[in-house]
Amino acid sequence: MHETYLILGTNLGDRVIQLKKAIELITKRIGEVCRQSTIYETKPWGVLEQPNFLNQVLKVKTLLSPDDLLKEALAVEQMLGRVRNVKWGARLIDIDILFYDDRVINTSQLQIPHPLLHKRSFVLFPLAEIASSFIHPVFQVSISQLIESLSDNLSVQKYTEHI
Repeated sequence: MHETYLILGTNLGDRVIQLKKAIELITKRIGEVCRQSTIYETKPWGVLEQPNFLNQVLKVKTLLSPDDLLKEALAVEQMLGRVRNVKWGARLIDIDILFYDDRVINTSQLQIPHPLLHKRSFVLFPLAEIASSFIHPVFQVSISQLIESLSDNLSVQKYTEHI
């Protein structure tokens, strides 16, 4: 059994329902969701002229290989209506693989750990909530230590409406 951390993001439609549907499909298609962060609301990153995002990090136990995990995550996105038009643009759902055990994978299709996670407060804050002592396999520091050196000042707030 492998442990993976996924981040979910959504800024279109009923965002809370989108996260719940994604978690249901992840449980069916990928594996057991054993921990989940609070839902956080953030301003957009990258493309700024779009609605705010809801983000949530999950710890999932899976039997899938990294490549199969990516295929299933993309399948879940597609099942929930994800259309890829603009990089970092608005979306119904986004599922990114943050970590897969403590492995480092760098292929044309897949980069694990996620190459930008250490620069993004909207990833690190929910991740730290459920895995603060996890050691980043490239930088060899904990998630808490990555937050201490974070230069991203994007506001990340716990989301409490309609939960």
